[in-house]
Amino acid sequence: MQYDPIKNLFASLIRNFPFLRKCFFHLLDMLFLRQWYVKKLIIDLFPRYLKLKFYDAGAGFCQYSDFILQNWKSSSVLALDLKEDYLKEYATYATKKYPSRFNWITDDLVSYIPQNKFNLIAAIDILEHIEDDLSVLKNFHHCLEEGGRLIISTPSDLDETARFTAEHVRPGYSENEIKSKLTNAGFLIKEFRYSYGKWGKLSWILSIKLTLKLLSYSKVLLLILPIYYLCLYPVIYLLMSLDVKTDNKSGNGIVVLAEKPLNAS
Repeated sequence: MQYDPIKNLFASLIRNFPFLRKCFFHLLDMLFLRQWYVKKLIIDLFPRYLKLKFYDAGAGFCQYSDFILQNWKSSSVLALDLKEDYLKEYATYATKKYPSRFNWITDDLVSYIPQNKFNLIAAIDILEHIEDDLSVLKNFHHCLEEGGRLIISTPSDLDETARFTAEHVRPGYSENEIKSKLTNAGFLIKEFRYSYGKWGKLSWILSIKLTLKLLSYSKVLLLILPIYYLCLYPVIYLLMSLDVKTDNKSGNGIVVLAEKPLNAS
């Protein structure tokens, strides 16, 4: 399956109708369970008064950048992605909404190492796209402050769908593999969780898989999606809530919290 054409469709809608950006971000929050996991971690870790220095690594539509800028009023953000158009369009919005707090760069995570130091890095659904993922993790370690946190969300090797996603270079990670690579890069593992367990898998089928299948037949079917979600979203919400509250023994996704140790070389 190819996700980029679907992403480009939504990017085109936002480009032509900029007022839809906030609605689009809310829609992502409603439908993508990984955002529930990641945002809950950030909220639990960082009080709102803290001056967050956030590196949005593989920023995509910059929904996590926007979350930080909106909720941590003294925060600053660096967003990096290979897709310049996504970043540039969000930067136009952020320059007005959050003056002088948002910076961006189009580059490769394997080769780019920021000069500034951060106390939070998020790499959300990005490592599975990169062959030399260990170099990326070492770069993250280098640009984190001591005691800084890294949050990773990525498919697990139990996710059959990830095996057939055209943009992926690996079919997800096992628990041992991701922990080993983080340790080799110098990190301490603070938390590991499976996401998209039995409840989350079912929510994903209802909220994403079926709708993407519809859109693959015809983009005109986008018009019926509001009715579809109006009917099914209470069920989807319940399933997602159950997944977050369940200690999943396995799942299609993994969420890892790692830390750069104090006195790290």
